[in-house]
Amino acid sequence: MEHYLRPEGTPPVNGYSHAVAFSGTTVAVSGQVPVDTEGRIVGEGDPEGQIRQVFVNLRTVLAAAGAELADVAKLTVFLTDLADLGAFRAVRDEFIDVERPPACSLVQVVGLVHPAFRVEIDALAVVPTQA
Repeated sequence: MEHYLRPEGTPPVNGYSHAVAFSGTTVAVSGQVPVDTEGRIVGEGDPEGQIRQVFVNLRTVLAAAGAELADVAKLTVFLTDLADLGAFRAVRDEFIDVERPPACSLVQVVGLVHPAFRVEIDALAVVPTQA
């Protein structure tokens, strides 16, 4: 993967690349929500706890597909409250290589599938082709 963190003529970034070029097997991960393996909502009222659970779920799903968080080329983040942006950035930086961050879109939404969910994240990853 080639990360174009801040190509000349683009605005500054905060934890994402403006573009990521890649080749290999593409893995599309559906939106992950703050639910544990028992189906319980995690961190109700706690944005950091919810975001952390979502990244744990992303990591687990990626592993099942033969990928890891370092293989993520693009994240799409849905937050119900932009006040959670700082928590998102802090937790994201625990899971994502800050030197090679994925491209990312962040969208504020009115609500998610369950009213207690504050965050949902989907991902596009690429597993390098073995030579």
